[in-house]
Amino acid sequence: MRKVIGIGETILDIIFKDEQPIGAVPGGSMFNGLISLGRAGLNASFISETGDDRVGKRIISFMEQNHVDASNISVYPEAKSPVSLAFLNENNDAEYIFYKDHPHDRLEFVTPDINTNDIVMFGSFYAINPVIRPQMLAFLEYAHQKGAILYYDVNYRASHKNEVVKVTANILENFELADIIRGSSEDFEVMFNKKDADSVYRAQIDFYCKNFIYTQGGEPIEFRAKGGIAKQYAVPDTKTVSTIGAGDNFNAGFVYGLIKYGVTRDMLDEGVAEDVWDAVICEANQFAANVCASINNSVDQDFAQQKQQELEVALKDMEENNQ
Repeated sequence: MRKVIGIGETILDIIFKDEQPIGAVPGGSMFNGLISLGRAGLNASFISETGDDRVGKRIISFMEQNHVDASNISVYPEAKSPVSLAFLNENNDAEYIFYKDHPHDRLEFVTPDINTNDIVMFGSFYAINPVIRPQMLAFLEYAHQKGAILYYDVNYRASHKNEVVKVTANILENFELADIIRGSSEDFEVMFNKKDADSVYRAQIDFYCKNFIYTQGGEPIEFRAKGGIAKQYAVPDTKTVSTIGAGDNFNAGFVYGLIKYGVTRDMLDEGVAEDVWDAVICEANQFAANVCASINNSVDQDFAQQKQQELEVALKDMEENNQ
């Protein structure tokens, strides 16, 4: 089976509602999606770092329990694992306070084996952080050269607004390497002071990458792809408990869909059929909707088991059709 390799931060989210803590869940923007993919039966691994403390041990144990390879998690004895406080507002959207006490970021890891059509997921400030940029860029270039599909979730928080100029070159390098780019309306407003999907695509994305997903909360998803595809997809009505991890799991569902429907990098280069994109986006919406129905950052076990069964059937059908 094709592998999915994520790279990003790990954190423990302590979730509050009405100023009272209601849960503590391992998380991180790429991490949340990888946990969902591991639960759904995909060959998933994650590259990151933690401190040698109870939080770090819990994060690694959580990965292993959810079938995500943790062998590329660097553990630093002198560091404390990051923690966030996530305060849910009246709309169940989260407002964050982050606590981090790493002496310095290092991102030391052994480069994993990557094959053609494996998928690498990267994003957030971690993917453009100047301190670890040499390691990140080397890994992304290696994955690209090996024929992997690179999925980039911009996920640029307003807390980094004053650093946009400093990291713009890194963002553009990521755009150039990516095969698929996703970002929210908030991301692009912070980075480029643009809110309209078409203006963002034409001015910032299209030159580098043809496949673009523009999400805007509960409003319709805007999608652009090679071959002049320009579509809008409704977001399913969901009774929301928490939106933490919604975008992360949209990413997971999208990547799940790429594998379920056999989308390869050659197909991305040539142009994927519109009905295939419809099916992939449908999977992304299902993953996002499921995670919004609880305070967990990843899809629930029943949903994941259903998706694992669907994947096994789809891969078996593909194998038989290729014989």
